Amino acid sequence: MKTKQLALLFLFLLNIPIYAQEKEPQTFTAPDSIKVNPKYSLRIQRLINDPLTPSKAAFYSAVVPGLGQAYLGKAWKVPIIYAALGASLYYFDQNNKIMNSYRTAYKRRLNGYFDDEFLEKAIPISTEQLLIGVEFHKNYRDIAIVLAAAAYMLNILEANVSAHLLQFNVSDDLSVTPNIIVDQQIRGLRLAVKF
Repeated sequence: MKTKQLALLFLFLLNIPIYAQEKEPQTFTAPDSIKVNPKYSLRIQRLINDPLTPSKAAFYSAVVPGLGQAYLGKAWKVPIIYAALGASLYYFDQNNKIMNSYRTAYKRRLNGYFDDEFLEKAIPISTEQLLIGVEFHKNYRDIAIVLAAAAYMLNILEANVSAHLLQFNVSDDLSVTPNIIVDQQIRGLRLAVKF
């Protein structure tokens, strides 16, 4: 009796179709960056898909400050860039003019001419104070040119980073799934992030 039951169970198990070993048909799925996103215009989608967009934006900003931002469609940043460059260059020019007037008055006083504008003030400025004024405005002139150079470099860097962030894929469907590896040679735990 037991052998008949075991034989029937064996025949029953042999007749069960097993689908675990069959392969699913392979279908091509496009990467997320190629899919059409309705919230972006076609121009922005072309910028996202072009791998040279960050270098083009940086080059355009290096040639004309703000042009890289305009190329990326972020023209609202252009007035900020020109305000930073303009303020730095304005203070460079002002400190340079004042420094030159102090220097000219100092040189004239060394040559024996005491007819400069600094003697006509309510509190006249001495010759030593003129030299201090030259150094003071020279330092601020140098700081202003460094700030102008920094604004120019930040303009280029900002265009490059904005282009990279434009191409960065952030999906609403982010998930972390643990995957336990069971293998004779490799044991461990792997975390996979799926987009």
